[in-house]
Amino acid sequence: MAKRDFYEVLGVGRSADEKELKAAYRKLAKQFHPDANPGDKTAEAKFREVSEAYEILRDPQKKAAYDRFGHQAFEGGRGQGTGFGPDFNSSMSDIFEDLFGDFMGGQRGRGGGRGRGGTGAARGADLRYNMEISLTEAFTGKTAQIRVPSSVTCETCKGTGAKAGSSPKTCGTCGGAGAVRSQSGFFTVERTCPTCQGRGQVIADPCGACGGQGRVTKERTLSVNIPSGVEDGTRIRLAGEGEAGMRGGPAGDLYIFLSVRPHEFFQRDGSDLFCKVPVSMTTASMGGEIEVPTIDGKKARVAIPEGTQTGKQFRLKAKGMPVLRSSQFGDMYIQVAVETPVNLSKRQRELLREFDKEARNNSPESEGFFAKAKAFWDGFGG
Repeated sequence: MAKRDFYEVLGVGRSADEKELKAAYRKLAKQFHPDANPGDKTAEAKFREVSEAYEILRDPQKKAAYDRFGHQAFEGGRGQGTGFGPDFNSSMSDIFEDLFGDFMGGQRGRGGGRGRGGTGAARGADLRYNMEISLTEAFTGKTAQIRVPSSVTCETCKGTGAKAGSSPKTCGTCGGAGAVRSQSGFFTVERTCPTCQGRGQVIADPCGACGGQGRVTKERTLSVNIPSGVEDGTRIRLAGEGEAGMRGGPAGDLYIFLSVRPHEFFQRDGSDLFCKVPVSMTTASMGGEIEVPTIDGKKARVAIPEGTQTGKQFRLKAKGMPVLRSSQFGDMYIQVAVETPVNLSKRQRELLREFDKEARNNSPESEGFFAKAKAFWDGFGG
């Protein structure tokens, strides 16, 4: 069967530069690599095809010969290349290492010890702990005691996973590399060692306390310092307080996620606090003074000027929340809500009616609104 055009194989134009060729090959090689398609002969054939195309087109001299003579440039000794000679495997190995070295290294690194000379140790998992605190505790800060169930290093084997008096042995299948290699056509494929599961070591006589894992599950009590000024959603990291690593590996981290309960008086916005305070109609009309609570448990006096309307705000400087890791404080805002009296007695109703008869220019906002409304209605009538 005639070979397909190399540019068509890679899906690029004939003017493609080195960067475009490399990107196209990377995409296709990952798609058809034997590791990603075990036992798929069609994928293996396509992988060989794109590898051959890239091996030719990446070389300026071979590319020039191919552009001039096509596939015939590499048949019968014509041009710069002579087909797949003894150096082709080495060439393609260099290409693949260049393109996917970081990827393969990352695969070997995850899970611990898959690189050459691995010890079988693996980093422990990170843990999450959700903690709810009050707004007052967020204001003052606190030291909390929490109980966390997690894996800890086995004291019997000291994290090695091996029974006392013995130790892990180098895996005989992979020689401690954590991976084995096999030939797939012209390409060498590396896979996780099936004997040691990539650890590079095997335990012939496992520890009875941990079953060879090097860690056991226990509940620990930890002290957590909650700084003043924390907000809802704040995350606190305790390094090394997560799960113990496998077979002596480093421990993971513990993350404390804080949520702040709603307060009965205050609403928070960053470091500022807002408090809605009801004020009687008479106090709002004639003026006066009120006492309001502050987040530190004290009282603050607020002067209400004559004629105060609902929604009017008064600022109490530096009476809000502390700014995290700072000596500064936010402000507290008092928002007035003028309260309409209810359950009036007969005498109170009479007094209000007398007041309403005597009221002249006492309600400028309502008078202005209804004057505009009248003009609006008149406009429709005209």
